[in-house]
Amino acid sequence: MFIGVSIALFAVAAQAQGANVAFGAIKADPTLPVEVTADSLDVDQQSGRAEYIGNVVVGQGEMRMSADRLLVIFSDAVNAIERLEATGDVILVSGPDAAEAQRAEYTIDSGVIVMTGDVLLTQGQNALTSDSMTVNLTTGTAQMAGRVKTILITDDE
Repeated sequence: MFIGVSIALFAVAAQAQGANVAFGAIKADPTLPVEVTADSLDVDQQSGRAEYIGNVVVGQGEMRMSADRLLVIFSDAVNAIERLEATGDVILVSGPDAAEAQRAEYTIDSGVIVMTGDVLLTQGQNALTSDSMTVNLTTGTAQMAGRVKTILITDDE
């Protein structure tokens, strides 16, 4: 028994297939309207794309995402958003959880966001890093893949 021994920081590095984690306090609804604000907007009607540039903030229900740039790609079949491609200092927040990456692609219909490039997930005092993270907003789960590293803060009791 390790009575009297307190662990302040416990780090685990693993080159595993991935790590499954909870993400967000509540399940999100990808059918809710998507609200986007930015410094500027460039729309190309022919390609069915809209590009938001500068201080981009995306909101959908409880989910918030910010980035330097956001490309909105509309579906050919219907006048609806197919996916969002965010680049540059991407931050995704859902409930108490937050993730950072260089890029994120959000497929609206499936409610799935794939984040790549120096992914950092923080959950309270705990942090996880990986090459990529796939977040399913409808189930409130995430899968981290690539070189996964976890830092867990334990309570001293």
